[in-house]
Amino acid sequence: MKQIAESIKDRFFKLGVDVPLEDIENRLSELITKFKVPENEAQRSVVNYFLKKYSIPKNEYYARQAEARLCKLSDLSEAGQWTDVKVKVIQLWDKTHESIAQVGLIGDETGVIKFTKWLNAGLPELEQGKSYLLKGVLISEYNGRLSIELKSNSSIEKLEEEVEVGGGEFTSEEMESELRDIEELTQANQWVSIRGKIVQLWENTHESIEQVGLIGDETGVIRFTNWTSSELPAMEEGKCYLLSNVIVKEWNGRYSIQLNKASSIEILEEDIEVGTATSSYFGAMVDIQTGSGLIKRCPECKRALIKGACAEHGKIKGEYDLRIKAVLDNGTSTQEALINRELTQKSVGLSLDEAIAMAAEALDPGVVLDRLKQKLIGRYYNVSGPRVERYILVDSFVESSEMDKNLLETMIAELEVE
Repeated sequence: MKQIAESIKDRFFKLGVDVPLEDIENRLSELITKFKVPENEAQRSVVNYFLKKYSIPKNEYYARQAEARLCKLSDLSEAGQWTDVKVKVIQLWDKTHESIAQVGLIGDETGVIKFTKWLNAGLPELEQGKSYLLKGVLISEYNGRLSIELKSNSSIEKLEEEVEVGGGEFTSEEMESELRDIEELTQANQWVSIRGKIVQLWENTHESIEQVGLIGDETGVIRFTNWTSSELPAMEEGKCYLLSNVIVKEWNGRYSIQLNKASSIEILEEDIEVGTATSSYFGAMVDIQTGSGLIKRCPECKRALIKGACAEHGKIKGEYDLRIKAVLDNGTSTQEALINRELTQKSVGLSLDEAIAMAAEALDPGVVLDRLKQKLIGRYYNVSGPRVERYILVDSFVESSEMDKNLLETMIAELEVE
């Protein structure tokens, strides 16, 4: 991490800006350590932050970054490098997405590597069998193998002399991201496409995140993260989309998908019925978390507003909603649960209109949260619904006057063993 921070500081220093190394390291550490953002995404986010802060055009920063030495393909060893290569186009593949201008294999005397030339780079066409000097290309990593990307700050020069090609191979599976069901996403670093419905949008946890939430299809539900750097359009809760070229990530044994600049979002007219396994939990409600009670959502994307602003649409007149982010405890474990407006209203006998009136009279929406805590905390409930990551998305919420006998017997047995 320190090496990345020093590299960023050095690039800004060459542009006449002395960014404190500590500031860079702190932002990188927060993204990588706390929020588990991949290093490449974290680096891009930190760079973009300081570019905005010091009003430096992106093309000026990346143009300097692209001043790279000429390398052989066998010397490429680290993703995130910018370099120049002399290569021959060995094979052009069919494009897997409209954002790609060309994709295929290039090689020199030391090996073969995959390349992608993005459409928005605006670069001239490469011809199969011809040799080129590719300047200012980015080294990326895909499925454990390095590849080359030609971007808007790259350049292409045709060579008169032919470049000799040595060994190296790529398999057909690495040419495209196949359409997969969510239940099939069990391998990290896969590039896939999925179709699904946005089940839920969560509050953003960091400026580097554009949207985060849950998407589901007939086979299951998975968490998704759309990074701000991807520059993709916002999605809306309850609508269906085709997400192309997303990458599967794994953390703590759970899989998620991430959208980046290579990804695309297409609205689907069909309605996808989301299928999930139902989980049940019995316990006492011991906490109702911040972000519960009377909240406001963006009328466009349904995100919860933070201080009156939507991360996508800025300051906006929000729409009121009710929800509970509960923590249940059965004595041996805890479980977080998300309870929607309908069940929240039913559980406390308080309609949305009444909650709005209560908050207006008190000039404080916090009175609604206080009412929820007073009514619900300390009571036992049976909840059930689809389990997604650490949450149960509650669709059944029933108060119980006594503890489950089987659970009580289990707890007593565990205490006797101790």
